[in-house]
Amino acid sequence: MKFKTRLFLILWIAGIAGVLSILLIDLSALMANLPVTARATLPFPPLVVKLLGTIQPTVLLAIAVFMGVTLAPRVGLSAPASEAVAARGDVMPALKPQIFPGLIGGLVAGITIVLSWLLWIPLLPPIFVTRAEQLNKSLPFATRLLYGGIVEELLLRWGMMTLLVWLAWRLFQKGQGKPRAVWFVIAIIISSLVFGLGHLPLVSALAVNYTVAIVGYIVFANSLFGLIAGYLYWKRGLEAAIIAHMLTHVVIITAMYLRT
Repeated sequence: MKFKTRLFLILWIAGIAGVLSILLIDLSALMANLPVTARATLPFPPLVVKLLGTIQPTVLLAIAVFMGVTLAPRVGLSAPASEAVAARGDVMPALKPQIFPGLIGGLVAGITIVLSWLLWIPLLPPIFVTRAEQLNKSLPFATRLLYGGIVEELLLRWGMMTLLVWLAWRLFQKGQGKPRAVWFVIAIIISSLVFGLGHLPLVSALAVNYTVAIVGYIVFANSLFGLIAGYLYWKRGLEAAIIAHMLTHVVIITAMYLRT
């Protein structure tokens, strides 16, 4: 089996673990935390609904992993630990340089997001604060770590950010030499904003009207993490961004339960 095929399978299988963690969500408990007006009768049994919900992310995951495997080496981006596994080499030398930066990035992101939430609360509608906290508590810890930490990083960093850098390199440098730093910075900013904007449907799911404060917090908090994860991916590797994403969730969950 060729190296790229093995790398694709390694990353895709890791991502599938995250996608399947959706099945751990208790839909009944989740819907119970929603306002009556936002609840809907499920058209199928809960398990079927959750299985159907895995189809789209599975397809997007395959596309993102393929783009990363194909384009990342061309622009100097990498997933060092996963590549070491694919090459049947020693994983620790590839992973070790990513652990500490990933942990620092996760701590900084998590603490900053928690502080931002506390500072933003007076500006947010109380009903949004209550429903958002209830929703957060209903999501399984494993889903947060596996889907957030692995799937979202494969989609946003390995897939989208890599593609953006490659497009800029091809269009403006004609594919010559190494991509300029500016293309990485622009790709980090764009993918971070997409990550932030991608969380806005949460507002509709909670049956809360959009406000400037709500949109500002959601986009700011999530985009902030995207900047950190994007930088880690660029400078250290994909696994550093995954470590940071997972630890960010740990910090947020810890703060959330300490506050109650």
